[in-house]
Amino acid sequence: MPLKAELHCHIEGAAAPELVIRQAQKYGKDTSPYIQDGSFVWHDFSSFLAAYDFSSDLFRTEEDYARLADHYLTSLARDGAIYSEIFTSTDHAGKAGLSPKAYTDALGEGMARAKAKTGIEGRMIVTGVRNAGVESIEQAARFAARCGHPLVTGFGVAGDERMGDLEDYVRAFEIAREAGLGITVHAGELMGWESVKAALDHIRPARIGHGVRAIENPDLIRRIADEGVVLECCPSSNIALRVFDSFADHPFPALQAAGCKVTLNSDDPPYFRTSLKREYDIAAEHFSMNDKALAAVTRTAIDAAFVDRKTKAMLLGRLDVKGR
Repeated sequence: MPLKAELHCHIEGAAAPELVIRQAQKYGKDTSPYIQDGSFVWHDFSSFLAAYDFSSDLFRTEEDYARLADHYLTSLARDGAIYSEIFTSTDHAGKAGLSPKAYTDALGEGMARAKAKTGIEGRMIVTGVRNAGVESIEQAARFAARCGHPLVTGFGVAGDERMGDLEDYVRAFEIAREAGLGITVHAGELMGWESVKAALDHIRPARIGHGVRAIENPDLIRRIADEGVVLECCPSSNIALRVFDSFADHPFPALQAAGCKVTLNSDDPPYFRTSLKREYDIAAEHFSMNDKALAAVTRTAIDAAFVDRKTKAMLLGRLDVKGR
């Protein structure tokens, strides 16, 4: 089994159903509309968001968030992951009544617990949400730039691609870039190739979350390959949200064959009945990737990780030892 690394996972969206049920019992909430037979239930993007928001609302205290990060990273390590980057949302912190600092410190505590048990390395990418508007996104960037938490190493923008224009967020990304943070942005998921081009033109990211709709434009694919921009691909998420009809239609193999740097990620794993391990299994089954090819995907992810050189060298060393 190849070692794994993940660059694209929303931490609130990573809460496993059994953990959400325990949180619901703690706060006296009924999970039956959203969880049935141990799985999240939804049928379209709106009902997905309703289930997501219900579950997110059950994480309210610092200990809740520490437990969430610990639970997720420990489960990743159990499946052979050595590295995890999680998207954090200061908007969720505000809804929970926590300061961005308290929320971030709590997630960091959970990540430290998971590392102490399993050795997994973790980092946080602070994200602004397009739905919340430009000022909210700039606030998130300012927090990311100034918080000083050693595990906060990146900044990104997520949310509904159909809202706002990427040029509106240039200042937020410059704030983050000037602070030395790694830059990623969601694009080319629900919207077409133009969204990816706009990200490259205006944001100049090191990585793009999803980016798979670039397949619609051969010139854009060449540009992504030439510029070395890494795509954080999430196959199960794309199929569940009907970006593509089936794994046979998914462009992961075509993007890779065109020279694009691609990685495997779970996005909001329990909502899409997946895990990072399952994404690697899907790549083996549907994209005809052997263990050597999958190990190369992990190497791409670690090369693209928002970590210091010493940590990156250590992680690559673990890969090399496994590969012998």
